[in-house]
Amino acid sequence: MKDLIEILVKALVSEQDRVEITEVAHDGAVTYQVHVDESDLGKVIGKDGKIANALRTVAKAAAMKEGNKVFIDIVS
Repeated sequence: MKDLIEILVKALVSEQDRVEITEVAHDGAVTYQVHVDESDLGKVIGKDGKIANALRTVAKAAAMKEGNKVFIDIVS
């Protein structure tokens, strides 16, 4: 799952070497904290949060196949 999120985020940003994803497990769910360069934050969030919501939708769909719950937090 972490690799999938990393591939998708790196395709969106200019500073690909600054992308870092941290995995935090809690209460049967996993939260992925996506750290990007401050200049790329708008690219990952998108207009009205549409890109961020699309990332969350893809991650949740992939996690459902495995019976897991995932959350994505975008951090600069």
